Amino acid sequence: MAAAAASDLESKAKEAFVDDDFELAAELYTQAIEAGPATAELYADRAQAHIKLGSYTEAVADANKAIELDPSMHKAYYRKGAACIKLEEYQTAKAALELGSSYASGDARFARLIKECDDRIAEEASQVPAKKATAVVPAATSGATTVATPAEDKEDGANMENSLPNVEVPSKPKYRHDFYNSTTEVVLTIFAKGVPADTVVVDFGEQMLSVSIELPGEEPYHFQPRLFAKIIPEKCKYFVLSTKVEIRLAKAEPLTWTSLDYSGKPKVPQKINLPAESAHRPSYPSSKPKKDWDKLEAEVKKQEKDEKLDGDAALNKFFREIYSDADEDMRRAMMKSFVESNGTVLSTNWKDVGTKKVEGSPPDGMELKKWEY
Repeated sequence: MAAAAASDLESKAKEAFVDDDFELAAELYTQAIEAGPATAELYADRAQAHIKLGSYTEAVADANKAIELDPSMHKAYYRKGAACIKLEEYQTAKAALELGSSYASGDARFARLIKECDDRIAEEASQVPAKKATAVVPAATSGATTVATPAEDKEDGANMENSLPNVEVPSKPKYRHDFYNSTTEVVLTIFAKGVPADTVVVDFGEQMLSVSIELPGEEPYHFQPRLFAKIIPEKCKYFVLSTKVEIRLAKAEPLTWTSLDYSGKPKVPQKINLPAESAHRPSYPSSKPKKDWDKLEAEVKKQEKDEKLDGDAALNKFFREIYSDADEDMRRAMMKSFVESNGTVLSTNWKDVGTKKVEGSPPDGMELKKWEY
């Protein structure tokens, strides 16, 4: 029954797309995905509807999902490449297109877009301004790069020049977020308390971030900003903590980010040139109203410290707090004493425990057992 409903919604979505009603098409594809089963075909087609609406980060996310479900679907790679070009993610676009072309049986469109990526990458490397810069702004409908011939527009929807992006009023996000700068990175904090690590997915692009948190029975959280400046994806990392998700974005250039999102306006380089004695201090965006970032970070750390735990969780937290502040000798002493004493002795003095075996000393009234392996 659900499959029949999804098939009917998919047919209506295709009709809406042919009629150039891309907003309705995207909504119908979403309903079909929710009705299930959510196929690679549905995600790939919704990605194309997002491209026509100018929602390029959403298009990339859908193309990635389609590729995950069907790694050989060449049109999913094509649409990811086309969307990444619009986002000026040329390296990412080229990688997707090259992989997709291996499944496309000589489709010439891949070669055209790969050549465009090569040209753009060469322009960036030589610092030659592009003749037709593509700005990610709602009104940018002219001067865009052609990615397919008009005849292909209805068949594959690759021609994106004549579509006007749909501008929606954003709803209140499920989780609050803040960020601050250091000389080499931007630290983004998403205040999602108590989310399991396996429900958090974070992807990094050259100037794109995608964060998804999907909890069973709750509305999924998606955060996909076009970043203020370029980052180094392979150096970026994230941590899922008890009170937040902390994301560390490695800057490609030592610039002060005055916002997290790319505004579409030319950026005036703001080189960070801090005195040596204050180089470790983060610099903060100068937006209004001003926030006390030090106080905010201190409050988060206090919440983590005051978190009530018991049993093994409390012991593990206590061990981690001491271990994180210890030097190498202290850490070696802690590990050796804890393991050799079967968890009854915790020493931070390597000189005391380094040359002898640490014997366990159970609490009064209890017996120490040695486990045989």
